[in-house]
Amino acid sequence: MLKKRTTLKDIARETGVHVSTVSRALDPATRSAITAEVAEKIQSAALRLGYRPNRIAAGLRTNRTMTVGVMIPDITNVIFPPILRGIESVLEPLGYASIIVNTDSEKERESRLVDVLRDRGVDGIIHAAVLRSDPSIARAATEGLPVVTLNRMVENSQIPYIINDEDAGICEMLRHLRDFGHRHIAHIAGPQDLSTGQLRLAAFRNASRKLSLEFSPDLVVTARRFDEREGARCVQELLASRKKFTAILCANDRLALGAIDELRERGIECPREISITGFNDMPFLDLIRPRLTTVRILQHSAGRTAATVLLQLMNGETAENIPMETILPVEIIVRESTTQARPDDPEPRR
Repeated sequence: MLKKRTTLKDIARETGVHVSTVSRALDPATRSAITAEVAEKIQSAALRLGYRPNRIAAGLRTNRTMTVGVMIPDITNVIFPPILRGIESVLEPLGYASIIVNTDSEKERESRLVDVLRDRGVDGIIHAAVLRSDPSIARAATEGLPVVTLNRMVENSQIPYIINDEDAGICEMLRHLRDFGHRHIAHIAGPQDLSTGQLRLAAFRNASRKLSLEFSPDLVVTARRFDEREGARCVQELLASRKKFTAILCANDRLALGAIDELRERGIECPREISITGFNDMPFLDLIRPRLTTVRILQHSAGRTAATVLLQLMNGETAENIPMETILPVEIIVRESTTQARPDDPEPRR
């Protein structure tokens, strides 16, 4: 015989309080409305009686499913676990569950997954895979779904976004290379349909002028994706150009790792012949030789910030209380992949 499901009424009868008090005590969002002593008593009774909330019934009453969609571009990219942990550190204690989907940075797949999440009735979406022009997520936001973008932004929209200080990161990294004597610095740019790639290329161009370094369009190669294979392809293109350069500033760490590997295949040493830098400081970089000099972003904090802003939207806070733009600070992490330019070696061996 199946055991009858424990209800709020059963807990109220066990503790001698009203059902509404039990409901408030078991809801993280309303628990502070009652005393800690009463809340603890009710929670202990719920645990003892084996109470499990009926999310479907609660969703019918509140028009909420207590689920949030999290969209990422590449599930194999190790930068995302710390971000996801940051998101869940805010949402999980409040009873939310995250539905994580992977877009592979494909426009059609991304659009389809937005519809999938909406069909599942998610209460909001944190989108870390958004394109610069993204009608599907913009439409969802316009129709009232709470949406926050992370690491990227949608142009000409009213969707709040959390990004990193691309300008400061690129400028400080260029300054680091300049102080090492590098004057001919190539750039492997990220995809230009992504705000991250576009912003970092613009930052590279602006920082070159600011630091009195020559900006040469011939030394800029644009990657199609933020991955190692594209980093290798872009290095092949730079070397084939026969243009002089002693350092490569890459738009992210995976591009940098692909670049270093391609140089190694060609017998070109990093950093002795060419210095390489990245951006993001993804986990495990200190285990790869040479250890990569990079720009560190606040991965866990980025996730926490995105979740906090999304909560504000889902709770119906007024627009003036919700930041449209949040720019997180970055810092330079100097390791082994950069060194002094060699004045006696005008260009690396091809």
